Amino acid sequence: MKFCSKCGGIVVPKKDDGKIVWVCNSCGALQEEGDIKKITQKIKSEDKGIVLVEENKESLPITEKECPKCGHKHAYWWTQQTRASDEPETRFYRCVKCKYTWREYS
Repeated sequence: MKFCSKCGGIVVPKKDDGKIVWVCNSCGALQEEGDIKKITQKIKSEDKGIVLVEENKESLPITEKECPKCGHKHAYWWTQQTRASDEPETRFYRCVKCKYTWREYS
């Protein structure tokens, strides 16, 4: 994804007189290739086609939830939309002690 150097809006390619130019969707400014900011994010793919972004564990909330693997009573938790948008989010838990990760559906 590319972003405008002036306003931060998304820059998209458009044809102009037979050549391709980069135009900001927000402010309409023409962008030179060197002025475009490109942001990428690495993701980690896990089994069953679910993609999880590498999270900062220090910022995740902790709840009282028993780990099914080691029996520890506390786990980090987060939610992620893994199914259709009209279905509820999936809750993920990661044991504070053994780092085992599991999920619960509503």
